[in-house]
Amino acid sequence: MSRLLVLILSALLAACSSLPEVADPNSDAPEARRNQILSFQNAASYQEALQVWRTPEDVNAWIGARFRYDLPRAMAMSETQRTGSGQVAIYEPQDFFDDPSGICVDLSRFAVEALRQIDPDSKPNYLMIEFEPVQISGNTLRMHWLASFKRDGKHYFFADSKRPGHIAGPYADTQQFIDAYTKYRGRQIVTFREIESFQRKQRSPALKKQP
Repeated sequence: MSRLLVLILSALLAACSSLPEVADPNSDAPEARRNQILSFQNAASYQEALQVWRTPEDVNAWIGARFRYDLPRAMAMSETQRTGSGQVAIYEPQDFFDDPSGICVDLSRFAVEALRQIDPDSKPNYLMIEFEPVQISGNTLRMHWLASFKRDGKHYFFADSKRPGHIAGPYADTQQFIDAYTKYRGRQIVTFREIESFQRKQRSPALKKQP
């Protein structure tokens, strides 16, 4: 199968796969039905992946096949627990590649930094969304992160822990996506921003995953 055909099939699957019209509003974890990616460019290491991946579709296919949502980490990084224990560092892309489990911000960081290496012309960025807060097991959650990129003047969004392996777009602008995403998530979005970094004010040390 040619590389072009693989890319086309992956893009069609991402666009046309069956997804619920409205997601579970109480979780950022993937829905029970996940995209089935026919093929993805695997690699033995993150550095090798950066050599073989060329497009957002390459990164997206790997995410769809490998990402695992880490609910305990989501609770540890909730607004409630961070207030008491302080900031929790976000996984380095290298560590995330070796063990692709985490939450929305880990996933979006991986996608953005990988794209900035392999396809900087796509102008990768972070999309930070603030929802109306929900309570899960006594923990308050409100923030959600995705990755964005541009192609031919259109906006695309992916690396979403809610639907890994899915590329949303094309959209004329970010607001158009937000309107659609609000309906999909079934949660009110208070505000959103496209930003260059997941770090808000000051840099924090990267978290090394334990073997």
